Amino acid sequence: MPDSGDVQPVRGADTGDSQVRVYAVAPRENADPDEIVDGFLEAMTSDDPGFATARKYLTKKAAQSWKPEESITVLTTAPDREQADRNADPENQGRAFPLSGRKIATVDARHAYQPNSPTEYLQSIHVVQQPSANGKGKEWRIDGLPPGLVLGEADFLRNYRSVNKYYFASGEDQVVADPVYIRQRQDPVTRMDPVTQTVKALLEGPTNWLKPAVDSQFPSGTELKAGVTTLTTDDQSTLRVPLNHKADRAGGEACRRMAAQLLFTLGDLTSVRVEQVELLGSGGQSLCRLGKGQALEFAAVGNTDREEHPYFVDEHDKLMMLLVGDKQADAPVEVPGPFGKGTVPLRSVAVDRGETRAAGVGKSGRELFVSSITTEQDPLPPVLTSRAARPADRLSAPSWDGRGDLWVADRDPAAPQLWMVPDGTGHPVKVRTPWLGDDARIESLRVSADGVRIALVVTRGEHTTLQIGRIQRQTTGEEPVVSVLDLQPAAPRMESVTAVSWAGPSRLVVVGKEAGGVQQIRYLQTDGSTSATSVLPGLNGVTSVTAPHKDTAPVVADSGDDGIVRLAPGTNWRPVIKKGFSPVYPG
Repeated sequence: MPDSGDVQPVRGADTGDSQVRVYAVAPRENADPDEIVDGFLEAMTSDDPGFATARKYLTKKAAQSWKPEESITVLTTAPDREQADRNADPENQGRAFPLSGRKIATVDARHAYQPNSPTEYLQSIHVVQQPSANGKGKEWRIDGLPPGLVLGEADFLRNYRSVNKYYFASGEDQVVADPVYIRQRQDPVTRMDPVTQTVKALLEGPTNWLKPAVDSQFPSGTELKAGVTTLTTDDQSTLRVPLNHKADRAGGEACRRMAAQLLFTLGDLTSVRVEQVELLGSGGQSLCRLGKGQALEFAAVGNTDREEHPYFVDEHDKLMMLLVGDKQADAPVEVPGPFGKGTVPLRSVAVDRGETRAAGVGKSGRELFVSSITTEQDPLPPVLTSRAARPADRLSAPSWDGRGDLWVADRDPAAPQLWMVPDGTGHPVKVRTPWLGDDARIESLRVSADGVRIALVVTRGEHTTLQIGRIQRQTTGEEPVVSVLDLQPAAPRMESVTAVSWAGPSRLVVVGKEAGGVQQIRYLQTDGSTSATSVLPGLNGVTSVTAPHKDTAPVVADSGDDGIVRLAPGTNWRPVIKKGFSPVYPG
């Protein structure tokens, strides 16, 4: 228990229960306007086929024009329905009921979650009287309402779940995760089960944000065969996917890559085990088959069976590797080369995905070095140098992508710049960052294994936020043109962010504070969404954090006074090394 410091209130959240189901109830006879509005808001949270019951609360015209599948507005809690102003619509004898709340995100027609800092939400539902079905009187019905669905976060997470679609990085053989939200159960509009919804979402193509940097191998216009609403595996865990005529000519390598996209995408669904995919043409003919093992050649992180090791810089500024098995004692191991020997004292470090090389920023923060960590060698000249006067304004901690390219930010106020070093040893390339002006500074960065996305901790004024940028590469001339574009917030509800690490294909582990809150460590999707189980156990004074690509290994953090600590799955934080800093997994 802490024995000093201020007491701060922490607001709990209703996380909802994914096992709870809401069944819509039709409006009762002679229901008053308040009941009509409340009943409709409740019916929007149900799985009612076609939202048929919800439409019973609408006038015929409104029922025909309402498109619940086109968008979802997510509020912190269910929308607050205020009392109507009876004098607001005297001419039509209608009533307008204001709806309010705090908007935190929208989900578009392509299922993409788009977060925002909580903002005020103000809309209204308008009701009028119309002749009742029996013609003997009048009944209240809704003739004006907000577009799409309007749900509180608890209802949204109860009805929807995040899945990763996979596409190929443009011109590359590695797949890239593209998170979207699908219904937990059967979709009310399409009547598709979650597996079929996921396949349909994949065939629709990448989300608008990711689209410029990835390719889909499915021919344009490819859809599921008409009428398919359920996809199930056979006793060999093979999933047969019938497609329309657009896919009939697909074969060979293109078909294998299509099947690989499906296998990676379906691998995130715990409700189905798919070991093999068979694509079927419009006539039922087999186009190709691919097994899960064969698809691994397209994974962003190769050799997924290999154990990942965390590394850190010890009190003597040397690079050390940690052994963090569940049953064996934690022990640091000195790595070969100048980083392990202390010939090049380190300030920060990054280890490549194959764990053969490391990049280190020297103690002064001015120079970036690259060295082998598997064989002995003499120190090499720096690959990049900063001219900033203060150490804190020089080079950030570096990061490797899965292509073997090295990334680092120069935080020099006179010339802020993001750099990419091809293969870690090539001529440094200035990354185009049109958003990096006088008011922005990159504090730290982490590049995804696929090399298509970059997590950036950016300071503007007094705010330090987490942004995700899309990496685009062009090779029109002798020197490649690399850009980081379209930054989007990944932790919009956090007032300040201290550290970030990738924790899988589309998940991040983030250290930061919400407004008025205390420091917390939590998992976030790259689209900024979260879940009820995303908060990790509390830990004081965290300055850096790192997570493995697979969640079977522990999260490792630098907690100030406690030194290097680890968090194995299902346990609490455990001290590893009392004196050390800059813990990193490969990447």
